[in-house]
Amino acid sequence: MATLPVFRWWLAPDGYATYRQLRALGLRPGGQGVAAQLERPRRRRGPLIAYLYRIDRAMPVRPMTPARWAALTKANAARRLCPECRRDAGYVIPTSLGMCVTCAYPNPSDSLRSA
Repeated sequence: MATLPVFRWWLAPDGYATYRQLRALGLRPGGQGVAAQLERPRRRRGPLIAYLYRIDRAMPVRPMTPARWAALTKANAARRLCPECRRDAGYVIPTSLGMCVTCAYPNPSDSLRSA
């Protein structure tokens, strides 16, 4: 197994980009593996690592089709639906509660009296 080239933070050569930098350029890794990594030293923990991909091997981002937009809309709507009262909460249901705030705390005055 070959080891990856390691560069210091801000010292990566031209032709490499992180995933977010590729996205900003309208590109995606396109199946290529990590080509190198950046390391930023930290005092009390291990170094902060960012993976780099080759820009010349990157491919254009796939366009959003109407079917993909529809699937994304349906998935986001499901995140807003309360499983208890089956209503659209108007916001994404917190995973910590598992239901809308109204169902999680049905009588807010009871919680204020006990405090």
